[in-house]
Amino acid sequence: MIELNTFKDYVNYIGKEVPPSDWHKVDQKQINDFADATFDHHWYHVDVERARREMPDGRTIAHGLFTLSLVPAMTEKIIHVKDKGQARNYGFDRVRFTAPVQVDSRIRLHAKVVSMEAKKIGTVVRTAYLMEIEGSARPALSTENAVMFLD
Repeated sequence: MIELNTFKDYVNYIGKEVPPSDWHKVDQKQINDFADATFDHHWYHVDVERARREMPDGRTIAHGLFTLSLVPAMTEKIIHVKDKGQARNYGFDRVRFTAPVQVDSRIRLHAKVVSMEAKKIGTVVRTAYLMEIEGSARPALSTENAVMFLD
């Protein structure tokens, strides 16, 4: 983990990868809870018995948006800004779900600070992310996130 005093310290990491997060196991309860929260109960997420019969590896898969929603919390464990003031998620760009995350898989997040850009009301920090699936040649997702730190 890297510790920054304020968001302005991101400047020291532009173009650099930071150490990845710890591994996080995605279990069926997390998948079911996300399904309940989003009303997305497609069988390949929540029906364990049907997945056992019909999915290629016989396992349910996590929602792509669930894996994306883990990015902020996993980021907080690898890049911690002590005094972040007011910060807002400015958006995700180029989100790609490149491999399914099967139940009981372990994932971890890789991050690389891309840029900082001054705007009228604050500074946008862009970070590229890759979510690795343990034992998989392909990542679960790749994306770039922008966070606006208000001045």
